Amino acid sequence: MEPKKKTYKIGILGAGGWGTALSITLNDNHHSIKLWTYEDYIADEINKQHTNSIFLNGVAIPENVIATTKISELKDSDIFVIAIPTQHIRSVLKSKNLPRIKDKIILSVAKGIEKNTLMRVSEVITNTIRLPFEQFVILTGPSHAEEVARKQPTTVVAASESISNAKEIQTIFMTPYFRIYTTDDVIGCEIGGSLKNVIAIAAGIIDGLKLGDNTKAALITRGLAEITRLGVAIGANAITFSGLSGLGDLFVTCNSKLSRNRFVGEEIGMGKSVKEIQKSMEMIAEGIYTTESAYFLAKKHNVEVPIIEQMYHILFKGKKPSKAIEDLMTRQSKREWWW
Repeated sequence: MEPKKKTYKIGILGAGGWGTALSITLNDNHHSIKLWTYEDYIADEINKQHTNSIFLNGVAIPENVIATTKISELKDSDIFVIAIPTQHIRSVLKSKNLPRIKDKIILSVAKGIEKNTLMRVSEVITNTIRLPFEQFVILTGPSHAEEVARKQPTTVVAASESISNAKEIQTIFMTPYFRIYTTDDVIGCEIGGSLKNVIAIAAGIIDGLKLGDNTKAALITRGLAEITRLGVAIGANAITFSGLSGLGDLFVTCNSKLSRNRFVGEEIGMGKSVKEIQKSMEMIAEGIYTTESAYFLAKKHNVEVPIIEQMYHILFKGKKPSKAIEDLMTRQSKREWWW
């Protein structure tokens, strides 16, 4: 008989699809969950109807999951989960009512690179609240919130410079349908999880233009090469990009109908502008912001990323996707290489 698992009080910052899905998973492991959201109407729906129709439609939320709009009510949490879009993390962490969290494990499930600063999420958090880096853990991999919430088998990776903290997150979150591996390559996991969204927008463009499997296979393969090159230049382990946070996340995001980033690309491929698409979406597609950040990050580190570069010109300079594809296909011939 297995020993009874320790239970925790867990505060989740962000009641979007992913934050809500993780509250369900954590509840299955008998942890006490408080879910913070900025919007009153979302908190009311979760507490009264036990649903989150905007971000996780059709999924029942356990009655034990409590939502609040008062961030101070998370003060008794043993562990904090950051499930906020990357571009809003810094402002939330600067909230005057934020509980003391710098001596707790901080788990991030956000995937992105901050605009202007070009910081990864770990850097944003440790910079904003002066958190010791080993207390930071990232949970990432091929994991659509909709599928996790419906308890479909999913496998992800927990990364931290402190393997003991990564293993603690592994124990806290792991269920028969949610399997977690561990690693100490935080940089690789963050870069893989962020940049795959840029490639996923490109994959959507291919779908919108009704191009074939050959085109998408080339995109995924060469996109992974670019992600790997940039990651290694920053300090990641190259082999990480063959794992769940690299190839696994890239594959699912480029091919799934559930992917917001792939959807954005598909709409662009069918002729819509980025502004039109953003205006019609309730949820944020992180890949739009990450494209700009990745473009300038590659410039900073002098790394060649032709696909990311063309995506930057499509999203921010109005370049036609057909012209971008032509420019990629007619680049100077060279050998295949990775990093």
